[in-house]
Amino acid sequence: MQYGSNWISYAISGTIITIVLALRIWRMNKVRPLKIERLWIVPAILALATASMFIAAPPSPLGWALSLVALAIGAALGWQRGRFMHIEVDPDTHALNQRASPAALLFIVALIAVRFAARSMLASGAGNTMLHLNAMALTDILVALALGLVAATRLEMYLRAKRMLETAQAARA
Repeated sequence: MQYGSNWISYAISGTIITIVLALRIWRMNKVRPLKIERLWIVPAILALATASMFIAAPPSPLGWALSLVALAIGAALGWQRGRFMHIEVDPDTHALNQRASPAALLFIVALIAVRFAARSMLASGAGNTMLHLNAMALTDILVALALGLVAATRLEMYLRAKRMLETAQAARA
């Protein structure tokens, strides 16, 4: 019976991912305004949630180390993801616009695939015996990875958009 429930779980997850990806692809070419003064909000909320989680249930020393490594990996991945985002400056109004990149979407799909592979490895017991990870430690690591990913994506977008805006304003003057 265990095999059947795993199959159903994968089918439901695959269906949800397919629907989300279809919606993202459909909306991908839509240009949206980019408000650089608001890019800090989501990373700040995620940082507060992460800090409260780490304070409420501090990880083991190995958990801290792995979470810091995950934060660094997330930041590197997030920086690359931010570089994939298309940012445009309207030459007349200097309004900033963003458009999602197909490469950024494929990047997220690859991360989801890695997550599923890690989940399968841990479910089989291979990761638990190798690193002695429990569900809480894995959660800490994934939350740290997410924080690094989101914060670095937003930081890269902010810095690039600010540079583009300054260049456009200097060219107009």
